[in-house]
Amino acid sequence: MDSFPFISPLLQLTLLAWSVAWKGLALWNASKNSQKNWFIVILVVNTVGILEIAYLFRFAKKRMVLNDLRFWKSKS
Repeated sequence: MDSFPFISPLLQLTLLAWSVAWKGLALWNASKNSQKNWFIVILVVNTVGILEIAYLFRFAKKRMVLNDLRFWKSKS
């Protein structure tokens, strides 16, 4: 085990939260848009959010934009 680099638990937890958040958003979006193939690939392949982000912003039927990620919208 000495050959493995030490990764802090905080970094591990941060990467886990990042990955789960993007995976959940991408799976929900693929399911909502009836994109079964994308749903299966996103579910099986773990890329720490890279595939999920690519799907959401490039390959989804209704592509996301950064403003879609805002939790609140100003009432201008």
